[in-house]
Amino acid sequence: MTKIAYISLLLSSLLFTVSCSDSDNPTQTPPEETMYFPPSDGSTTWETQSVAALGWNQAAVQPLVDYLTLKNTKSFMILVNGRIVMEYYLNGHSATTPWYWASAGKTLTAAVTGIAQQEGLININNKVSDYLGTGWTSAPLAKENLITCKNLLSMNSGLDDSMGDSVNPSNLVYVADAGTRWAYHNVYVKLQDVVAAASGQSWSTYFNTKLRDRIGMTGGAWIASGDDLSVYWSTTRNMARFGLLALNKGKWNGVQVINEAFFNEAVNTSQNLNQAYGYMWWLNGKSTYRLPQTQFQFNGPIIPNGPADMYCALGKNDQKIYVVPSKKMVVIRMGEAADAVNMALSDFDDTLWTKINALF
Repeated sequence: MTKIAYISLLLSSLLFTVSCSDSDNPTQTPPEETMYFPPSDGSTTWETQSVAALGWNQAAVQPLVDYLTLKNTKSFMILVNGRIVMEYYLNGHSATTPWYWASAGKTLTAAVTGIAQQEGLININNKVSDYLGTGWTSAPLAKENLITCKNLLSMNSGLDDSMGDSVNPSNLVYVADAGTRWAYHNVYVKLQDVVAAASGQSWSTYFNTKLRDRIGMTGGAWIASGDDLSVYWSTTRNMARFGLLALNKGKWNGVQVINEAFFNEAVNTSQNLNQAYGYMWWLNGKSTYRLPQTQFQFNGPIIPNGPADMYCALGKNDQKIYVVPSKKMVVIRMGEAADAVNMALSDFDDTLWTKINALF
């Protein structure tokens, strides 16, 4: 046998061995499924994936749906890798009916604040009065000038949270220096004024152009609600689109809509007073947390039965966006209050996750 023939035979043998090894290895990890993004053209196209294809427990689906129906749910969705696995409309709701996000929409304000910063219009470390002028609160000027945009994102402005919903200056009263007290407060909405002032556009126009329309959240709108406030309304699928953007850390189908560094800040502890709060996002899996309208610290995660890496947009009467990176999952719930009226977190969160966990 010539030397060239011998080398050729040896290479063939090695290739055959590798081929047999691959085909005979039943534990070989399959290729990771690609992330899917629905078109942003206003169409209803959206890929789906079945419970069976994921290897989930089909028997756990109906108990979950029954529980959701019992608890005044209007709509419920689960996405995995961007594809719809479950989508239910209950108690007279429909896929085309808008519903309010309540405080879950705070995360929209945080997102657009990040976009304004990446465009060089604002810096969240600057004081709010740089953009709104002085006198936007009734705090002494020296104390007002301590309040930065980041304080509004993090809910540690030091302003009194017991004064009601209005964000008129007379209602924005000094209690503590900015950064020294965490309190869930509607003053965050002043960030919308900051963005409007810095961009020279109305809040809605800037929001629609820079976020809503870029990810196909067609038809959603900010609706005035009480003094100086507006609440976002949209369909369930539009809420799911924003959840999918959040799952991908601000990236939509290859385009970085929100700077990833800012988004990472948003979904990590933003201050040292409430571990479970980022920039308007609630964070699971932390060792302690605080709740709206209290100054108490509680031990343990906010949702014990929920995944530890989950971050959540939570709104009054149980409006929910749960984002779970480890499962590449987004869960949406819209509806009336499951039990008693609540600001954001409720007992419903933990029980719901018991039902969801039964699927896996």
